[in-house]
Amino acid sequence: MKLDGFGEESCAVTESAPTENPAAPVDGIKADDKDSEEVLVPPLNFAMVDNGIFRSGFPDSANFGFLKSLGLRSIIYLCPEPYPDSNVEFLKANGIRLFQFGIDGCKEPFVNIPEETIREALTVLLDTRNHPILIHCKRGKHRTGCLVGCLRKLQKWCLTSIFDEYQRFAAAKARLSDQRFVELFDVSSLKNMPMSFSCLKR
Repeated sequence: MKLDGFGEESCAVTESAPTENPAAPVDGIKADDKDSEEVLVPPLNFAMVDNGIFRSGFPDSANFGFLKSLGLRSIIYLCPEPYPDSNVEFLKANGIRLFQFGIDGCKEPFVNIPEETIREALTVLLDTRNHPILIHCKRGKHRTGCLVGCLRKLQKWCLTSIFDEYQRFAAAKARLSDQRFVELFDVSSLKNMPMSFSCLKR
């Protein structure tokens, strides 16, 4: 796990369909001439996962205004590639910590999801000191879907609901190997972690 800290360490189910990234204005995020309000453009496949937890595809500069409006403290990045300089500068300017868990984006039948890496990412995700937090990979489908699916198991969702959520984001790109990984993932070692999500207050 790679941690890029910018400051001191601080490491309910609202279902939402993924959002397609609307075309950005010609000049990027620009104030509207009429009302001088900033146009906020969410990243591809953006949605709320739970209170203080969001998911999306890879954000670019057109999405920075929107991300700033979320008041993020942390980002979980699930790709092995270095974070772009412009994104790093945005994080530094806004005091957002980057937690990088490099998972290779392989296609079936060569998908290899490292269980220990997902477990480490879940530990960061469950620590409410890191919230509000955004989870993202490249498209917000497979790697992000696996992490969110494992979170849902911890939240005692049934597999049918977990797979339905996964498929809404992955669509035609849904992978049986991802769903099998989530099905077999053992959450027992994480059950003693403190969680304060609204959906767990029963």
